Amino acid sequence: MIEELYISRLLNYLEEDAYPEDVTSRFLEGIRARGVVKSRDEGIIAGLRFIVPFLKYLGLEVIAHKRDGEAIHRGDAIIEVVGDASRLLAVERLTLNLLSRLSGIATATGTMVKLARSINPMVRVAGTRKTTPGFRAFEKYAIEVGGGDPHRFNLADAVLIKDNHIAIYGNLERLIRLVKEGTSFMRKVEVEVSTYEDAIRAYRAGADAILLDNMRPSDIAPIVGELKGRVILEASGGITLDNVVEYARTGVDIISSGYITHSSRALDLTMDAEGMQ
Repeated sequence: MIEELYISRLLNYLEEDAYPEDVTSRFLEGIRARGVVKSRDEGIIAGLRFIVPFLKYLGLEVIAHKRDGEAIHRGDAIIEVVGDASRLLAVERLTLNLLSRLSGIATATGTMVKLARSINPMVRVAGTRKTTPGFRAFEKYAIEVGGGDPHRFNLADAVLIKDNHIAIYGNLERLIRLVKEGTSFMRKVEVEVSTYEDAIRAYRAGADAILLDNMRPSDIAPIVGELKGRVILEASGGITLDNVVEYARTGVDIISSGYITHSSRALDLTMDAEGMQ
């Protein structure tokens, strides 16, 4: 059932590129062809979980493929596909776009996890909701392939009281109590703060987790020293590969970064195709 949902989403993406028809590749209909996706880059492959069943759904034969999470190098064959040339070429760009994008996210996540855990072995690197519209489920999956935590998938997934909620309501402690009273015990309540004082207030008001937003590592360290082990502490805001080590050094439990989805570089993949007798 889940596989069918992903296929439905990919069909919509294919429609964007191939509707009403591929006016070039239609002239190759009936010719049997082989396509091999190859890497011109280094990184972690991701997205085959979706592309392999999708290509099979389209009537193409998948001869061989790597597995999500594998390291790939320049010249590596990622997936080999055989079938009608018109279908193969119509789905070429979608295949490359999906694999390139998700592999770039998995690679950036893997690098960030490695850097952060070299300092803080227990820290989790998480994504954010700064994802491509319509593409979130795929990008969150790529984060997991890279060794990260997907964080919230949507606004119904977990409670996060942000700065604008507090600004509108007007009282941090009362808002936390209101939310705690009206929220299932199954859901943690996280509160976003940007000062030491508000972090302490949020903890005392009953927050289960505290998001330290856009704070410098030097400002986060005293909060960790005071609240470590009492409440989940998450650092977020402007965290990239260049400064993640500094944030990991503070001792926070979670480092969340929009960089891994909105600024990671797609891996360079290409498809080589040939006709078959």
